[in-house]
Amino acid sequence: MVEKHVVFITPFEEERTLHIYLPDDYQTSGRRYPVMYMYDGHNLFYDEDATYGVSWGLKDYFERHQSEIIVVGIECNHESNYRLWEFSPYDFSDPHWGEIKGLGKALMEWVVTQLKPMIDDAYPTLPDRAHTAIGGSSMGGLMAIYSVIAHNDVFSKAACLSPFFTHIMKELRKELKRTLDAKTRIYLSCGSNEFSHKRALARGLHHIHEIANYASAQGCCVYTNLIIDGVHSEQDWRKETKIWYPFLFHDPQ
Repeated sequence: MVEKHVVFITPFEEERTLHIYLPDDYQTSGRRYPVMYMYDGHNLFYDEDATYGVSWGLKDYFERHQSEIIVVGIECNHESNYRLWEFSPYDFSDPHWGEIKGLGKALMEWVVTQLKPMIDDAYPTLPDRAHTAIGGSSMGGLMAIYSVIAHNDVFSKAACLSPFFTHIMKELRKELKRTLDAKTRIYLSCGSNEFSHKRALARGLHHIHEIANYASAQGCCVYTNLIIDGVHSEQDWRKETKIWYPFLFHDPQ
């Protein structure tokens, strides 16, 4: 089942909708569940909620595979280009979008210090690091990799699909000095057709491998995935669930 709840994001002084997937029997099973926090929550479960009419189809996937997990999807700000502001930890300038004020650090701190305790109080979660994950695509993928690095004490797993590294890689490299727990699993992917030319593809792959090498050098388990003919869309990202979900939650630690 999927529940929707409105919450108040204190650093932004705004209300936002949470899209929360729960096993149908979570109230009677007597079990506790791992939790995955995900950005762009409106794109995760139902096509009618998704920005471009196609969702990741996570509800259908989890029900089909009887997955025992809670997913907390955080809806983005749909006004103007504020999604870019909230899903970037860093300021940057873009020829199309203009000046972006990075508010992602404040959002991540809210997730860790306010949202997670709220979810742990309301639902039968497994609140420890080993059972807490983060995920997203595009700008949400950037937030996922940033979150698992900056708050590796909270998140042990991250699904980072088509992460946005344009303009911010110099700043992100500063985070790569942090120490990661070796019991960390990171999925990094991109599509070969997401880029405008071969040089851009090579640069994008270099950024992904740079992060993968950083994490692997500390003993983390990293899965990098180049999706041949993959494009930057929910329609393609939904095909990756069968890869990143078992890797993060079912492969031997």
